[in-house]
Amino acid sequence: MSTPRDYEGSLRAIEEMVALIESTVGERGSVGIGIPGMVSPRTGVVKNANSTWLIGKSLERALERRLAREVRLMNDANCFTLSEATDGAGAEFDSVFGVILGTGVGGGITIGRRVHVGANLIGGEWGHNPLPWPELSELPGPQCYCGRRGCIETWLSGPGMERDHRAQTGEERTTHDIVRAAESGDAGAQATIARYHDRLGRGLASVVNVLDPDVIVLGGGMSNLPGLDAAAAAAMRPHVFSDTVETVVRRNVHGDSSGVRGAAWLWPED
Repeated sequence: MSTPRDYEGSLRAIEEMVALIESTVGERGSVGIGIPGMVSPRTGVVKNANSTWLIGKSLERALERRLAREVRLMNDANCFTLSEATDGAGAEFDSVFGVILGTGVGGGITIGRRVHVGANLIGGEWGHNPLPWPELSELPGPQCYCGRRGCIETWLSGPGMERDHRAQTGEERTTHDIVRAAESGDAGAQATIARYHDRLGRGLASVVNVLDPDVIVLGGGMSNLPGLDAAAAAAMRPHVFSDTVETVVRRNVHGDSSGVRGAAWLWPED
């Protein structure tokens, strides 16, 4: 099933998916959903979604009407973090910062395996802070869909790496092509990945300087870059405001399924 890029299509796809799952397993289930944004506690509509067709929509209420049951929605990065904190890469730690590096960039926080959403439901939203310690060549930064320039997302998302490579080399390459070229010794591709490591390290250091989590778990498609966890940890250390850096950086355990698993954990077992 292709991903709809409109609101009604999204509702229909979710309804059809729930019906298919329930017909397959032969029983009615609870519904937990991870979304690329959050539902505003003041208005009840979606905000801060990079799937922009969801913004301003009463997604939760509409789904509850269509599915005739309570639906629990949570930011997809929060779902990812909950999954990895429960029985994944962060299971042995108390405080976990989960990172999504994909089409967009997001994050989530769990403490004691409970999601910290914050007073404004934006806990962990590091992707829409500016890239820290920018070089002059990085200013003012690329335009972001949120209306600002230079957001971490514009540098560390998959499209962000592709844009950076194009700007530096004039080459149109996908992230997969860039990685393959770097592994084959292409100097331009290697430089693109080195810049990515450096920017990721700076971005994560700013999180450590505020939150100081026990572990950072990397997720999303970009987390599959070879050796990214070690490279990020090394690039982060010079920017952390401490003489020691004990924060562990790990790649996720549950892969592309982690966000879905976290959505299921929104209905904890009794």
